[in-house]
Amino acid sequence: MRILITGGAGCLGSNLIEHWLPQGHDIFVIDNFATGNREVVPEVDGLTVKEGSVADPALVDDCFNAFKPDVVVHAAAAYKDPDDWLEDSRTNVIGSIHVARAAKLHEVKRLINYQTALCYGRPQQLPIPASHPTAPFTSYGITKTAGEQFMLMSGVPTLSLRIANVTGPRLAIGPIPTFYKRLKAGQNCFCSDTSRDFLDMSDFLAFMDLAIKADAPTGVFNISTGEAHSIKEIFDIVSDFLGLKAIEVPVVPPAADDVPVVSLDATETYDAFGWKAKIGFVDTVRRQLVWYDQYGISDVFSHLKQKFDSK
Repeated sequence: MRILITGGAGCLGSNLIEHWLPQGHDIFVIDNFATGNREVVPEVDGLTVKEGSVADPALVDDCFNAFKPDVVVHAAAAYKDPDDWLEDSRTNVIGSIHVARAAKLHEVKRLINYQTALCYGRPQQLPIPASHPTAPFTSYGITKTAGEQFMLMSGVPTLSLRIANVTGPRLAIGPIPTFYKRLKAGQNCFCSDTSRDFLDMSDFLAFMDLAIKADAPTGVFNISTGEAHSIKEIFDIVSDFLGLKAIEVPVVPPAADDVPVVSLDATETYDAFGWKAKIGFVDTVRRQLVWYDQYGISDVFSHLKQKFDSK
């Protein structure tokens, strides 16, 4: 297949490239490198990279026209600064519109959109079914949800994925890299009194192989384990992995822009695709930490306002 990936230099995009290139797919990446890394999209056979933003309609159309993709994976997203509503809107809303319209114009066969689980806001039930009403209340959640709606109304066969916290090579957002980096440096930590659904990259990639099939279902689906684990559990696994003695760590209430519990019900995904997560929670976290031990860790990003101090 000819697969165009927006945000292809990010964690999910770069893992897709490494997974799909050996299968013989041709891949075209659009990325502005705001959070992605250039070194993960090297000049290799079967891979073309264009630096730029999906918020640039001329660039998007030129890329589609030159590459003529069969499938588009829309992974580009702005989330670095929760107060930068304009940048979030440019990338997550306007950029999504440009990608959706280009996909329609160039008769793309399938459009796969990545959506945040924060689209559900503070859920009314757990685990959260894909039919749960959307009620985002942060810039990231609001703009990603608006972008998703434009994708779904594009007229292109669209699969929009509400995704759990995927762990794997080059993960640079969330509690696992944060705790690993800070504990290795002897810095203080705190745990938000929240719980999240963590999905191993191998399970995510197995789903994506199904998602790009020509006869795969379309619509909105959760991609998750269906289990919520506390941030304190993550902290304990990381400290144990690093061989640290029992550490007292403050557990603080969720910040105003946070959600106490996010666990996504993937029952409909199993019914439609025959897919379910295979890697358990502890193994998922430890596999991530083994990767950090081998390859290191760079900047850690967050779409939340609550920050650590520098000590």
